[in-house]
Amino acid sequence: METTDTLLRRFEQLIAVGAALSSERNIDRLLENILLAAKAITRAEGGTLYQLTEDQQHLHFEIVHNDRLGIALGGAGGQPISGKFHDLPLRAADGSPNHSLVAAYAANTGLTVNVPDAYATAGFDFSGTRRFDQSTGYRSKSFLTVPMKNHEGDLIGVLQLLNAIDPQTGEVGAF
Repeated sequence: METTDTLLRRFEQLIAVGAALSSERNIDRLLENILLAAKAITRAEGGTLYQLTEDQQHLHFEIVHNDRLGIALGGAGGQPISGKFHDLPLRAADGSPNHSLVAAYAANTGLTVNVPDAYATAGFDFSGTRRFDQSTGYRSKSFLTVPMKNHEGDLIGVLQLLNAIDPQTGEVGAF
């Protein structure tokens, strides 16, 4: 249970982030600030920001951050991301909406998806996550995946947060 002081600090942080975002004109810095602010507010260990491709057929990895692994790719301050990750298709091979990948599902449905444990959740294909974990020794567990829309309600991307950290125990839990 969060104390009133903790909630107040998080609320103040949200207000400060909103003010900073409203004045930012550099799109790479703006997107990175959105990801970093969302990570801080949710106490996420990592996060990915995908942008909708121009042809609106894929989600492109724009920014990837992971504190535990020391990864900072894309955005205004990270290493280049191109070629490190494949775009996520929004359509399946038969042309139907891709609902197997959690980020594509969020983009296609407009719904926020909260996955408490990727290894124990049915309905989504986390094979890419498992390969990443196997190659790095990491353990991806909880995911919070949010479609991003512009002021007109059009999809522009997806924000995905990874591994909510409990501030008391330091353990990974659900969002």
